[in-house]
Amino acid sequence: MTSTASSMDSMDTRQDQAPHERRPPWQRRLRRFGHPAVPEGDVRDRLVPPYTRPGPRLWAFLGLGGPAADRLVKWSAWGGPLLVTLVAGVLRFWDLGSPKAVIFDETYYAKDAWALIHRGFEVNWDKNANDLVLNSGGDVSIPTDAAYVVHPPVGKFVIGAGEWLFGFGPFGWRFMTALLGTLSVLLLCRIGRRLFRSTFLGCLAGALMAVDGLAFVMSRTALLDSVLVFFVLAAFGCLLVDRDRARARLAAALPVDAADGRARPDAHIAATTRIGWRPWRWAAGLMLGLAIGTKWNGLYILAAFCVLAVLWDVGARRVAGAARPRLAVLRHDLGWAFLATVPVAVLTYLASWTTWILSPADGSGGYYRDWAATDGKDSGWSWLFPDWWRSLWHYESQVLEFHTHLTSPHTYQSNPWSWIVLGRPVSYFYESPSPGTDGCPADAGEKCAREVLALGTPLLWWVGCFALLYVLWRWLFRRDWRAGAIACGVAAGYLPWFMYQERTIFLFYAVVFLPFLCLAVAMLLGAVVGRPGSSDTRRAAGAMAAGVLVLLIAWNFIYFWPIYTGTAIPMDDWRSRMWLDTWV
Repeated sequence: MTSTASSMDSMDTRQDQAPHERRPPWQRRLRRFGHPAVPEGDVRDRLVPPYTRPGPRLWAFLGLGGPAADRLVKWSAWGGPLLVTLVAGVLRFWDLGSPKAVIFDETYYAKDAWALIHRGFEVNWDKNANDLVLNSGGDVSIPTDAAYVVHPPVGKFVIGAGEWLFGFGPFGWRFMTALLGTLSVLLLCRIGRRLFRSTFLGCLAGALMAVDGLAFVMSRTALLDSVLVFFVLAAFGCLLVDRDRARARLAAALPVDAADGRARPDAHIAATTRIGWRPWRWAAGLMLGLAIGTKWNGLYILAAFCVLAVLWDVGARRVAGAARPRLAVLRHDLGWAFLATVPVAVLTYLASWTTWILSPADGSGGYYRDWAATDGKDSGWSWLFPDWWRSLWHYESQVLEFHTHLTSPHTYQSNPWSWIVLGRPVSYFYESPSPGTDGCPADAGEKCAREVLALGTPLLWWVGCFALLYVLWRWLFRRDWRAGAIACGVAAGYLPWFMYQERTIFLFYAVVFLPFLCLAVAMLLGAVVGRPGSSDTRRAAGAMAAGVLVLLIAWNFIYFWPIYTGTAIPMDDWRSRMWLDTWV
């Protein structure tokens, strides 16, 4: 059996007792809740824990020797995630052009994307534009009148790339979200592997996301949120790689005991060592800028991830032996951490508006592009900032006003309190075909239901509620940094929406923190399987329980498949899938 979350406790969370006098009072108080003592041993293993390997019983069961086992472990690091990604890709690209319709907010983003890649800014379309696009195969003229839109252009440029490749039709405008939704599964597999030091748990987290209904539907719809998920995951992955490499440099600088070959903490080295060039942190800044350029809630992700990265630096210097790790980080890390993330993200965001900035400022360009030369010509800042900057600033201030005061009622709006239990999913598409038409069986007896419902796989999300409690316990009482990282990802994508409970918001916004929910469930299932040192009976029972739960989640996804894909089913079958009254 491969390693589990509980067996993956990095060396800084092992149960080995350290001398009592070395433990600060807060650790001694938390011991009653299961907080482990500070371990002794090679500090390099605490800074960069090794990846775990399956135990000898698994190799004996498979009949593999040492060299073959080594090759399999090496292959599985990428082979396992790629296999999970292949399954996710087949699911997402299967019959991607169905329904052949403009569903939900595709009516905005599909057309905005087409205008962006041809004109450089969004335009006002005729009311019957959707029918014209579908009936003409996308061969329609593009209006020239600029439109007021409330989301930045990055996500629409991404959608437009698919339209440029495959045409202005359902497959074209859904292609890139399906591709990024598939690649997000690959990212999550690799992130989970690095986070847990376990290929098995990483692939499990990715597999859970592959069979989540909300992630699946969002990947097959031309909305911005799947694009946002990809950039958020990419940024988190970059920060994880940066964490490992920075800690490896610290570990390499520590003195090694000649007697036993172990590295020991050193207060001076830990406090003064400069980590040096950190390209992965700059890459994270770029990804976060693209996230903000997709939807503004990426700003909350930026803030949370920046704090997380700094806390990781503090933890690294503390483990390496720094007496005042916060002061050391303030002197050597904080400034560079800020420069690599916030300015990079801001510049990336500004660069995403390039086509709008370069559009004419005579009234024929982007919306508000001529504001500085007309309504804003008497601005007190006109001498300091160029016209394009002042026009963009005005545009963004108007967008902020819109987002903070959007209270128009909508049938499918929901309160964020209900998201975690899937209280009010969003119907993207619904038709009632007659028997013998549009896939409705001729012997159905009554009209069928054909729906695309943005609903997470219920069992996965409901187990996720318990997984989040487990993660919080691991973080608060066992000081497990992995649990803290997962909790940070969930909080950054979820908690800000509680500040806008009067605003019109929807459950599908929760897809942003879904990958971290999958990591939480994977961590919980690893604990259910048990530690490698546990008895065979305990491990077998744990593996059976975890396996049954995963199979039930997969079955749950298959059961709801018709209402994820818009497959026509008899009305009774549709009703049987409406488990809660609020789903109708």
